[in-house]
Amino acid sequence: MVRRARWYGATPLHLLVLVCSLALTGYAMVRLFAVRPLAVALWFVGAAVVHDLILLPLYSLADLTALAVLRHRTPGVPRLPWINHLRVPAFLSGVLLLVWFPLIFALPSPYPGATGLSADVYLGRWLAITGALFGVSAVSFALGVRRARRRD
Repeated sequence: MVRRARWYGATPLHLLVLVCSLALTGYAMVRLFAVRPLAVALWFVGAAVVHDLILLPLYSLADLTALAVLRHRTPGVPRLPWINHLRVPAFLSGVLLLVWFPLIFALPSPYPGATGLSADVYLGRWLAITGALFGVSAVSFALGVRRARRRD
């Protein structure tokens, strides 16, 4: 068991979950390619190109900018990995925006008829969720600072 863990680097449960997720992904790909192979292939290539050539440089630049602007150290404040308290809510908000952008930006689409909601509610709800994510992250950071001060 130790030799297998050293070779693979994780537990057998991790390997089982990985194999199951790859099997599920393979099944979904077979089903998608059977229906619209050209559209699926075009979507994957387009997603890779848009991510690698546009999104990756943009969010890398935003991350470096946040690190450079907020690098200063306030005296009396313990050193904590604060950047993740910005990265996580920004990532989650971005994923929500990516998934729901037609409804958030009220683009003409068949979605409102399928959901039964007006297209006017999505922007406000996305902004509220984004605010809540950053708020929870700020509270989490404040509690971490408080714990770190008590230890010192």
